[in-house]
Amino acid sequence: MTENTRIGVVGAGSWGTALAKLLADKGYGLDLWVFEPELKEEIEQTRENNIFLPGFRLPERILPSNDLERVVRDKDLVLLVVPSHFMRDIAGRIKDFLTPDAVVVTASKGIENKTHLTMTQILEEMIPGLPKENFVVLSGPSFAKEVAAGVPTVVASASVSRENARFVQTVFSSPRFRVYVNDDPVGTQIGGAMKNVLAIAAGICDGMKMGLNPRAALITRGLAEMNRLGTRMGADPLTLLGLAGVGDLLLTCTGELSRNYTLGKQIGQGKKLDDIISEMRMVAEGVKTTRSVYNLSKKLKVDLPVCNEVYRALFEGLSVDETVERLMNRSLKHELDGVV
Repeated sequence: MTENTRIGVVGAGSWGTALAKLLADKGYGLDLWVFEPELKEEIEQTRENNIFLPGFRLPERILPSNDLERVVRDKDLVLLVVPSHFMRDIAGRIKDFLTPDAVVVTASKGIENKTHLTMTQILEEMIPGLPKENFVVLSGPSFAKEVAAGVPTVVASASVSRENARFVQTVFSSPRFRVYVNDDPVGTQIGGAMKNVLAIAAGICDGMKMGLNPRAALITRGLAEMNRLGTRMGADPLTLLGLAGVGDLLLTCTGELSRNYTLGKQIGQGKKLDDIISEMRMVAEGVKTTRSVYNLSKKLKVDLPVCNEVYRALFEGLSVDETVERLMNRSLKHELDGVV
């Protein structure tokens, strides 16, 4: 079944392009939806995405298009790799083009600001013609540039349908890209979203040149917060100890290729958020997710001190020195309070 799988990839940012290249290198022909007309022409002419993934030649099997219907219609597998705040709009635009048995995979990481929904929850709401079993999450510790370069990478495919999770596992797995399956799309998505917020915190820490001790503490306590919110939303705590949780957390909190870590580092060095964003072509998902996580912590009455201090630093003008002081002077408690 997988050899003749008809694939459409929606989103030609760095991650969407890297995954399209991965699939094309395996031998799949696929359509790639590109938002910018000039980028579509560039990929056709040069076989390279010089804006979002420069330095990598894209196989001829990748057919770029600005026509969303063409990319999605009659496909067996549709991979959505768009910024999380565009997911609702894209889902509404593609719903009438999907076949009744299409498998829709989201590789986007975030939580919607107004609704606090995960990506699969948005898809379930916007594409009622597909059962929730047909939605799959692909997530884990994976920088686009390294995947495109063939660096060994391991991620997770998550769905309430083990069959569809395994289908995605088979389609994407290669000698350089190993995919595990799990049955917990909620936990997989909470881990993938929250790690971006915590990567901003880690970047702030390093931007302030605080040292290695506080970064290790931040990652550890950040994992506790991820577990706290995730389980409150129905996640299996073991998922958050896996690839989409601690695995992705470690990568983004320590890797210079992380846009969220880099943004946090600039905050820690004293730059203003608006100035940093104005200089970025690509999206740092953690900024919007910080707002969602902060509001969720209030709504669900979940204690997320690290994430909430990131919110105050980004949106309330609190200095990074004040955020550190507030965290270090919180009331003393048991390490596992609220974790288990």
